[in-house]
Amino acid sequence: MMEFKEREFVPVVFGADINTYSVARAFYEAYQVKTWVLGKYMSGPSCYSKITNYRKNPQMDTEEVMLKAVRKLSKKFSDKKLIVLGCGDNYVEMLSKLKDKFPENVIAPYIDHELMVQLIFKENFYKLCDKHGIDYPATLVYSRDMGSDVDVKFQYPVILKPSNGVDYFHHPFEGQHKIYKLNSLEEVKKTIEDIYASGYSDKLIIQDMIPGNDEYMRVLTCYSDSNHKVKMMCLGHVLLEEHTPLGLGNHALIITEPNDSLTEKVRNLLEDLNFVGFSNFDIKYDSRDGKYKFFELNCRQGRSNYYVTNSGFNIAKYLVEDYIEHKDIPFKTAQDEYLWMVVPKAVAFKYVKDPEMKRRMKKLIKEKKMVNPLFMRGDLGLKRYLRLVKGHLRHYSNYKKYYS
Repeated sequence: MMEFKEREFVPVVFGADINTYSVARAFYEAYQVKTWVLGKYMSGPSCYSKITNYRKNPQMDTEEVMLKAVRKLSKKFSDKKLIVLGCGDNYVEMLSKLKDKFPENVIAPYIDHELMVQLIFKENFYKLCDKHGIDYPATLVYSRDMGSDVDVKFQYPVILKPSNGVDYFHHPFEGQHKIYKLNSLEEVKKTIEDIYASGYSDKLIIQDMIPGNDEYMRVLTCYSDSNHKVKMMCLGHVLLEEHTPLGLGNHALIITEPNDSLTEKVRNLLEDLNFVGFSNFDIKYDSRDGKYKFFELNCRQGRSNYYVTNSGFNIAKYLVEDYIEHKDIPFKTAQDEYLWMVVPKAVAFKYVKDPEMKRRMKKLIKEKKMVNPLFMRGDLGLKRYLRLVKGHLRHYSNYKKYYS
């Protein structure tokens, strides 16, 4: 039996994917509140959930509709504070842009839009990495005016991705991928042509492909308080990612593990930026030189953010203690191992290759330190449960088809 309580705040999140449900679950577990989830369609794990009030509008990702929705809820809950969060880069950018137009009882924990726009572009992030001694892959920044002059100085295969991910996904096209693994200059030129033909006009990032499978990946989630001080850092060792074309790089299995020398550099970077709110970094270990290479900075909690909550760092509590209770939050980094996964155990043990990692997975499962954030006890009504099971089982065919 689920219980709910009236609090002095109301969480509101924009999106529909696992990110929204992970945030809603964190708020429920910490405060027994329902989260308003505002998405485009009746889809995703927050749909039909008991811990959410789900509302759809196909135009929810437009500034006009977002602003109207926030103002409407702020009026409905005029005696409470609204904590508004984006669960996708496009929503986060809009919240940053619109936050000065929101009513006084609305809290949007984001940096100013000018800085947000700068950080959206990956080439700007790499300049910050240079300043703070943070490693990243060898990179060529390509702009459309360079034409056929693509001078790739590192070996194939290479990675190609948009510098501006928000604008890129505003221009869908057949064969669109989140990132591209390309084996020749001809493939690079063809992919560039396809991307720009879609209407995308910003720069592209061409990078040295760091060797190694999914198990070389790391994810780092941080929280910077309203005084621009980093208060939480949680590093996860990614053991498996999704491999569908539009899901490539999405995390599927994570074990929390510490690396204080790595996180300290990021702490300095964030405080130098006067950053606020959640930040998320994708990283890969390069066995060729023993360095951890950073790919990007996301100005939000990642879609896999429940790995942080599951590790003892409930993300909802950071927001409430900072903006509602005005507490002085101590700085902490995650030190203990926990396992987060969104694929069936059989898939996990088939596609994770490292025997030592499999041993650690088995140990954490036995110790009940494992979670699939979508299957929450008490929130498995028949309609939602059937949708979840269908998506869960789909992983078998997806990995068989796409994993290589």
